[in-house]
Amino acid sequence: MFGPDKTYQGYTQFNFSGLKGQTKISRKGLHYYSSKVTLVFACADREFLSYFTAQLFEQKDIMIGSLHLVPDSIEEEPPVEIQTEAKFLCISPIVPVPAAFNNEQGKKFIMPESDEFSDLLYDSTISRMEATGKYTPEQLTSFYKFQLVPDPGYLQRLQAAGKKFARIYPLYDSDVKFEVRGYTFPFTLYAAPEVQRFVYENGLGYFCHKGFGMLDVAGNDSIKREQQRDAIYA
Repeated sequence: MFGPDKTYQGYTQFNFSGLKGQTKISRKGLHYYSSKVTLVFACADREFLSYFTAQLFEQKDIMIGSLHLVPDSIEEEPPVEIQTEAKFLCISPIVPVPAAFNNEQGKKFIMPESDEFSDLLYDSTISRMEATGKYTPEQLTSFYKFQLVPDPGYLQRLQAAGKKFARIYPLYDSDVKFEVRGYTFPFTLYAAPEVQRFVYENGLGYFCHKGFGMLDVAGNDSIKREQQRDAIYA
């Protein structure tokens, strides 16, 4: 994490999306054709969120490849009520299997409808919740209910059209490149409200602090957002 505060150098309890805007794919890569792009960022720690946004707006110019960005505004989402059942959309791909350099395990395909898929995501979620230090062992034990159910109609339509809901994505760790398999599809999650809140704020699966696993609640009304500053322009 950039910035002068050494406390946050190894901080990973946040989640973000890819840049959203009008794009076109060519042989040379992804091209942005909109003058404004949006990055969705989530974090339960308000102190870190304030620190991150302050550091972001101190950057007068941000270069991502050949894309030139200027931070310009922030819009905050209103609170979302989540109970024991929630329908989620994937803003960025979910990675259910950990991966490392020279390890092909991260590219393994797992059927989203299988218990294995849910179990892997349950294990990673509970492990990440435990790492925050905000939950007692008794609380973590009580979060045993966890079932992810993909939208069957969505998967069938993609397969009928010859499209994919799982792809191989590049991932960088300490400037070392390796690959993971990410999944993108709508689903219903059955879990305790505390678990639902955690994955909504921190992402689902592995490498959420690297832009994977970001979720949104289906039907979330983004019109109610309050603009606080003047979006990130390309």
